Amino acid sequence: MAKDLKLGLQLGYWGAQKPTNHVELAVEAENLGYDSVWTAEAWGSDAFTPLAWIGANTSKIRLGTSVVQLSARTPAATAMATLTLDHLSNGRMILGLGVSGPQVVEGWYGQPFAQPLARTREYVDIIRKILARKEPVSNDGPHYPMPYRGEGSWGLGKPLRSIVHPLRADVPIFLGAEGPKNVAMTAEIADGWLPLYYSPFRQEVYAESLGQLKPGFEISQLVLVNIHDDLEVALMPVKAMLGFYIGGMGAKKRNFHMELMSRMGFEAEAHKIQDLFMQGKRAEATAMVPSQFADEISLCGPLDRIKERLAAWRETPVTSLLLGAGDPTIMRTMAELVL
Repeated sequence: MAKDLKLGLQLGYWGAQKPTNHVELAVEAENLGYDSVWTAEAWGSDAFTPLAWIGANTSKIRLGTSVVQLSARTPAATAMATLTLDHLSNGRMILGLGVSGPQVVEGWYGQPFAQPLARTREYVDIIRKILARKEPVSNDGPHYPMPYRGEGSWGLGKPLRSIVHPLRADVPIFLGAEGPKNVAMTAEIADGWLPLYYSPFRQEVYAESLGQLKPGFEISQLVLVNIHDDLEVALMPVKAMLGFYIGGMGAKKRNFHMELMSRMGFEAEAHKIQDLFMQGKRAEATAMVPSQFADEISLCGPLDRIKERLAAWRETPVTSLLLGAGDPTIMRTMAELVL
């Protein structure tokens, strides 16, 4: 049965300069009835600070990180930022986490990328213990030992309990996940999932990993919206994004975005996009992105067509569409169509 969808606003991470309109866009989203607003981080701006700024200028809209990178902070540091922002926003925080990729983790953070699933499970478990505040927190796992007893330790560490009583012990934790095992773990241990690409016309790609979802589990999917009478023109921004992520956001031997596109039925094209991008032929890489793939994961074209294709999204497990558009006109139009 078709269901109602919620809307969110995905502001992402900063470019070369500070954005000038993110607070205004978030306020507009709140006024339009959007459920959530999200910020991200890569290797420049962080996710928490802009979200706090937005939270100070809004009162109802939920505040999510999509995503905070595990290797950027210890679990305790992430829990501290989460409980602080949850208090300041009167219980509006959603903690979205992701492992990122080996290029960023090892190149930017100087941390090993090994065992991302095990690290994620341990990381989430520690955060939940800190937010629950039932007892001083200790962890015997290999990735985030608490107290630390390894090389260089003074041997003086002891389990601690947060000085601050968290406003909510059950702050929702979402995971950004792409691989089948990571998605399955997300459905098991998290409160929500942040997919990168999702096609309502290829639900079988994730069906086995998701299994029978627990009650209240949320799926918040980024959807680029571009209204234009010419579908191919409307799809160009989507293709540009896909060309960059599939071609350049990862190494030749390991690019999770390219692997996901392959699993979604476009393996030959995905490899070709990567080859062209790494040869410096970015325009050709973008042109190689299949219109069918770009179309399935976005909402593009004439307004009537977008309205029709929303029906397919209502037949999926997706609970929220996160608009990747900073255009107030599109935000208002989508509010009219969806809400």
